[in-house]
Amino acid sequence: MRDATLRDVARVAGVSARTVSNVVNGYARVTEHTRQKVERALLEVNYRPNVLARNLARGRSGQIAVVVPYLDTPYFSELLQAIIPPAREHGYNVLIDQTDGDPAHERELISRGARAFLFDGMILSPLGLAQEDLVEIDPDLPLVILGERVSNGVFDHVGIDDVEASRAATAHLIGLGRRRVAAIGDQPYPTGEAAQLRTRGYRRAHADAGLPVDESLIIPTPRFNRADGSGAMRELLAREDPPDAVFCYSDLVALGALRAVLDHGLRVPEDIALIGYDDIEEGRYSNPTISTISPDKAAIATTAVERLVRRIASAEPPQGIEVRADHRLIARESTVGRTVDENSAGLPEKVPDAD
Repeated sequence: MRDATLRDVARVAGVSARTVSNVVNGYARVTEHTRQKVERALLEVNYRPNVLARNLARGRSGQIAVVVPYLDTPYFSELLQAIIPPAREHGYNVLIDQTDGDPAHERELISRGARAFLFDGMILSPLGLAQEDLVEIDPDLPLVILGERVSNGVFDHVGIDDVEASRAATAHLIGLGRRRVAAIGDQPYPTGEAAQLRTRGYRRAHADAGLPVDESLIIPTPRFNRADGSGAMRELLAREDPPDAVFCYSDLVALGALRAVLDHGLRVPEDIALIGYDDIEEGRYSNPTISTISPDKAAIATTAVERLVRRIASAEPPQGIEVRADHRLIARESTVGRTVDENSAGLPEKVPDAD
């Protein structure tokens, strides 16, 4: 059985096919009486519009691209899950790509001609490109950047205040009486902006507390993953004077560090307190549960989609803006033990004063 056409709807409604098209696409004003007749006819013949054809006629694909460094990183997979519903609400399908932090691939996606890949706009979390590389963006490409970048006026940037969030995480540990607070995850090279901002927050918390920073306690890692967290923690534990607390630059780093501490026969948080970053689901169910900085992923996702849709719809690209989403510190067992209230899921959520 063939699909119903506009002519079929027009015949049932007793109007022209052009009138039906105007009602379906909202191109022109029609009387309320005519609109109701057409809508009843649409239901009667079970008309299903060809969305792809309509989008192509408008010069659009009806698809947006969401590009992240790694799909196996829980933060990005959770963020993708938060992006898809608002994209669908705006009528867009989501294409997903993984760059593995390859600068050549990221550069290709933002270069001129990127729209030949058949998407109308892109939400990108770059890893391989440094700030200065983003000047190569095709100004005609609707683009929203996530993560630790600053808008150059061409694109919108959505993220959280990494310096303040990291300061709060470190201040939480200092506020618990810890005095040898290590940091795992620094990346002192051009593409390591995220890590560098977190290191800045770590330093600021020490300055606020009037404490010197022991540079030997800042441990770089190539990635924010479990293996690197474990390796860095083992290095710290092998020293004569190990830390009594660690700020980990992601929850995955914290989970790796936790494993190393427990394997060393030490207790968390009694001997060493740990706090992570990202509030991934795995950290809520580890033993002990991981204290963390929780970015508002839902707000980041919704805002990124809304800004991208606005850019796609604009005849002239709007000025790029900075959008800061909220974050909060969640104290769990890895810093305060089992002394805090637990919610119905058994997850400590009460946040002690971090200052």
